Amino acid sequence: MSTPFYTFLMRHRSPVEVDDITRLANLVFRDPLFPKQSKNFEEVSSYLETHAPFYFNLTLFDDIWQLYLES
Repeated sequence: MSTPFYTFLMRHRSPVEVDDITRLANLVFRDPLFPKQSKNFEEVSSYLETHAPFYFNLTLFDDIWQLYLES
């Protein structure tokens, strides 16, 4: 886990949303305040829960974070 979560997500961006990770990547890409350098689950989770200008199911986020850890 040497890359920030944002970098991991950007590998999944696509003009066509094919799954939840693509949707989150596209939403985060358009959010200038997202913590782009973070590798910390609590920081990113808290941001999504309280500050993100969009809604994303946090249970799905937990699954995506697990993929990040495994990458």
